[in-house]
Amino acid sequence: MLIHEPRRADVHDRRRVEEALDVLRAELEVGRSTKSELTTRAAWLAFMRFASQRFATASTPDSDGLLFQYGTYAFSGRPLFTVDLTRQFDISDDGGEHDHYVQIHCELRYECEPALDALGSFNSWFFHDANAGLDEWLAAMEGHLEPLLARGPSEIDVYEEPV
Repeated sequence: MLIHEPRRADVHDRRRVEEALDVLRAELEVGRSTKSELTTRAAWLAFMRFASQRFATASTPDSDGLLFQYGTYAFSGRPLFTVDLTRQFDISDDGGEHDHYVQIHCELRYECEPALDALGSFNSWFFHDANAGLDEWLAAMEGHLEPLLARGPSEIDVYEEPV
């Protein structure tokens, strides 16, 4: 299923990177039912819509990347199985040189259980201006989410991080 159509608009017609966190939050709200919490499937669909939108970035191969990763981590003190859906933007200085990256994260956390621990860890990158085939990459990543799609995460954290 095609989830996006390539935009032919000039980079100046695209949203500003500073709007990315709000765009992701808005997409997540679309998937949230007033009767229930956000499911993994709804969060994934929101991330796919977010991933298909282009932002005003440099036209270099690593200026707009998507990272899909999961594993069991104890960042908050207790181990949780975490799916981290990330978008990374290259931020340039006034001279056009790399200054830093900004990452927009949507972390879905689940209580540990043997079936999730058995998944181990995984990560995969996609870069808009280097890779052809966003739809294929998203479909492959969705396959990794299959055991979680019907579940609701026990925690969700959406944030921006300079790196």
